[in-house]
Amino acid sequence: MWGISQPLSGALADRFGAFRVLSGGAVLLVCACLIAPNIPTYWGLMIAVGLLLAFGTGSGGFSIIMGQVAAQVPAHKRGLASGLVNAGGSAGQFLFAPLVQGLVVLPEVGWTGTFYVWGAIALLILPVSWWLAGGNNAAHTQHAQATHGQSLGEAVKTAFKTPSYILLHLSFFACGFHIAFLVTHLPTEVALCGLPATVASTAIAIIGLANIAGCVFSGWCTSRVRGKYVLFGLYASRAAMILIYIFSPKTDLNFYIFAAALGFTWLATVTPTASITGKLFGTRYLATLFGLKMLSHQIGGFLGSYIGGIVITQFGDYGWMWYADALLAGTAALLNLPIREPRTAA
Repeated sequence: MWGISQPLSGALADRFGAFRVLSGGAVLLVCACLIAPNIPTYWGLMIAVGLLLAFGTGSGGFSIIMGQVAAQVPAHKRGLASGLVNAGGSAGQFLFAPLVQGLVVLPEVGWTGTFYVWGAIALLILPVSWWLAGGNNAAHTQHAQATHGQSLGEAVKTAFKTPSYILLHLSFFACGFHIAFLVTHLPTEVALCGLPATVASTAIAIIGLANIAGCVFSGWCTSRVRGKYVLFGLYASRAAMILIYIFSPKTDLNFYIFAAALGFTWLATVTPTASITGKLFGTRYLATLFGLKMLSHQIGGFLGSYIGGIVITQFGDYGWMWYADALLAGTAALLNLPIREPRTAA
């Protein structure tokens, strides 16, 4: 649902402005946090978490934020700005995850109180989104004029007729497959190696920390090097790291090194992917066009998690899944080389 919400939210933002979509997402989050603890049934949780929470977070996802950054930041600074925003999302996840865990275990708070706390925090999105979209109306008018009256539907059709856009979809699909497989099945892989569960939790925390640095570095590189070469380097390094991991001794230290190296590339692909999209088609409908890529990313993520589950169930280990993952990462790297990326923004 979160993946589906990305292009839908992007289209709404391109049509009505980011503030309305961000504000609507905040309202959905608050509703989810109120419904979940008060209707603790199957359908109550499906509505609150499966729908409202998914669409609420999607309304403030990468597609909206990257679109706003591209619309309000000069072209030569967009790469670094997008990287900083991307890193901010990772930092928030790293900081708030232990806070949630701490609130849940407190007898005075528990799950119910935690939902209420997050509902209150979600309200802070309203003033922040107002500030973020402060120049949106002027930017929206400017980019609407720049597209010479091109409609959203025409922009999407043009994009899907562009081979470079399709190549970005395919590589981002591989990115989602890779990330979801690892984050879902890393604890099981650690257990299969005979290591304590704390190794998995520590490795995931290391991934989050390394990703902050990786996102900033990726943004810096994207401001100086063509995005397709940044993507090639990120995906190729993933393939190399997975192959090194396969043939390395499975020790605590090696897991941590693998997590740090992998985390450096984790979401670092977002910035150059968004940058190339903006160069190809401009920023007027960037939220929608990048949102569609996020949908491809999440479809890949679903398959990575699902196929990984089938493999471990049928064979008792991940064996060939690691080789398939490395092959997919290598393929994603090669897919970016034929992209015809303009040297300047459209």
